[in-house]
Amino acid sequence: MALFSRRNKSDSDDASADRPDSTIEPGEQPVDPAGPSDATPAAQQAPAAPTVGISMSSFRGVGAGPENPSAPPLSARPSARQPGPMEAPEAPETVQGLRDNALLGIALAEIKDQPEPAQLLNVARQLLQGHVFLRVKGDARALLAEGKDLPLAVANRGDEQLVLAYSGGMALRASVEADGDHDTSAMGQPVMALLQHVLGGSYAGIVLDPASGDNRAVLPKALLERMVAEVDPELRIKTALCETRDETTASTIVDAMVAEAPMWIAVAQTEEGGPVGVAESRSAGGERYLEVFTHPLELLALGRGDQPLPVKPLQLAKALAGDAELTGVLIDPAGPWIRLTRDELAPVIALAAEDTAPTS
Repeated sequence: MALFSRRNKSDSDDASADRPDSTIEPGEQPVDPAGPSDATPAAQQAPAAPTVGISMSSFRGVGAGPENPSAPPLSARPSARQPGPMEAPEAPETVQGLRDNALLGIALAEIKDQPEPAQLLNVARQLLQGHVFLRVKGDARALLAEGKDLPLAVANRGDEQLVLAYSGGMALRASVEADGDHDTSAMGQPVMALLQHVLGGSYAGIVLDPASGDNRAVLPKALLERMVAEVDPELRIKTALCETRDETTASTIVDAMVAEAPMWIAVAQTEEGGPVGVAESRSAGGERYLEVFTHPLELLALGRGDQPLPVKPLQLAKALAGDAELTGVLIDPAGPWIRLTRDELAPVIALAAEDTAPTS
C-alpha cells in the first residue's frame, strides 16, 4: 500500500494530491517562491559534494606504516563545533504515540538567521537518526484504511516542490497554527522512507520545520542524493547509537561492523609533501582510539578539514591487529558517540587472523 502520493504539476488539486503549505511565505521562509536567483544566500545553496582526494595506496592501507616510519600518528585536531553528547537525549512525546526526533530538533535549534553550510551539514547528519513527522491533509488512518495515497504538505519554489517534514509535534503544530488548517494529521515515518520518496519523485528537496522561525532548514535534492548514496540503508550503527544504551549496544554495533555496515576514517596530510595520517582521539589517560564514522557527514560536520575515506572491516581489523597500543575505536565523535575497546572489538580483530590463516 502506498504511503505517499505524487502528482504532475499539471494535475489539478484534489483530496489525494500533495498540497502547498501556506506557512511558506515570500521573503519570510528559506524557500523563495520566485525560485533561485543570484541574490539567494550561499548558505541556502546545496553544499559542494565532499570529495576524497586520497587513495588507499597513498598511505599503504589502513594499519600499514607510513612511508616515513618516524612520522607520528595524526591526532584529531580541534573541531569547528563542540562534540555532542555521548547518548541521545530522551525524546518527548509531543504527539500521542510518536516521539520527537530530539537530535534533529537540537541541530535545527543551532541555526540563527541564515543557516551556515556547516549547520546544514549538521542538520543533514542528524536527519539520518531515526524518523521524521509528516503532515497529511485529512485523516491519515482513514485514508490508509480506504487504500488511498496520503497527500503530504509541500512548499512551492517557482516550478519546484519541496516536501515539508518536522522534527517533532511542536514544530508541526506551529505550521497548523500559522495557516489555521486543522483538517490535518501527523504521521511518523522512518527517514529512509521519506528520502526514497523524495528522490523517487520530482521534488527539489526537503524543508524541515518550516514555521519554526530561524530554526528551519532546506536540504536540496543534491545533498539528499549524496546522503542516501553513502548511508547504510538499514542505519544499523546509527540506530544503535541514538537508542537507549544497554549491555547489548556494543555487540550490536560490532555485529554491524563485521557485516560490512559502511564505515569511514578521517585522513589528512600532516604537512605539504608529507605522509598521510589517520585521525585518532586520545583520552586524558593517553588511551588511543581510532576515529571511525558511519557517514562522511559525521566527519565533515566537525569542520576539521579532514577527508573521509571508506574502510572495510578487514582493513579495520588489520589496523587494530597491527597496532597493539590502539585501545579501540571512537565512533561518530560529533555525537551520539561510543568508544569500543579491543575486547569488545574481538570479532572485528578476528577477521585479520582469518585472512592470514592457511587454507587446506
